[in-house]
Amino acid sequence: MSRFFVEPGDVGERFITITDRDDIHHIKNVLRLTEGDIIEISDGEKWEYKAAISSVSSEEVEAGIIDKQSFAHEPQTEVTLFQGVPKQGKMELIVQKCVELGITKIVPVFMHRCVVKNDGHYWKKLVRYRKISDEAAKQCKRGILPEIAHEIDFKLLLSDIQAYDLILFPYENEENTTIKDCLRSLEEKPRKVAIIIGPEGGFADSEAEELVSSGAERVTLGRTTLRTETAGIAALAMTMYELEL
Repeated sequence: MSRFFVEPGDVGERFITITDRDDIHHIKNVLRLTEGDIIEISDGEKWEYKAAISSVSSEEVEAGIIDKQSFAHEPQTEVTLFQGVPKQGKMELIVQKCVELGITKIVPVFMHRCVVKNDGHYWKKLVRYRKISDEAAKQCKRGILPEIAHEIDFKLLLSDIQAYDLILFPYENEENTTIKDCLRSLEEKPRKVAIIIGPEGGFADSEAEELVSSGAERVTLGRTTLRTETAGIAALAMTMYELEL
């Protein structure tokens, strides 16, 4: 059953209106859904619905509400991935798989050893990443559309992570504390978790020191050194396993 997202204001007492042109095209011309067909709809904030299509036009799709439930597929823990900006192509994989695994937000971070430099036009890539995120969220029936945030620099990262209950810092030079050790030693389940992943060249020594000074927990993801496009996915999967399953 196909899933679509609407704004809360598009949900009435009995009917839901879909006005996104891409979704209308997908319903009409790709899925070829018609009156009576059942779809799933999320308001992106709290509720998800089963609804029967009542009308389809080039301007909107209207569907009558059959069932209303609170989100069934969203983790209780909100996880943000602060990803050191990788080379072209790798970020698409990171976005897709992290959305499937339950990420809440992804923030690209320009760090000292990033091969890609911020030329002021990185926002153009965010359009593509957000499309990939939206498609993945629909495919795996997420309740929300995870946020792909604007790029930031390392200095702003140090400020932003102060809003999190737990800051995980997978680091290639950490040999003792595993991410499992860290998560299982927690006295309370954190509500907001930050995972910080370096770029292809890893973290500069000064960056690692500043992260620890800012309250980040140095952890290892295992005996092998993972690529940047693998590390965030692995760290998120391990975190979700320990905190959500």
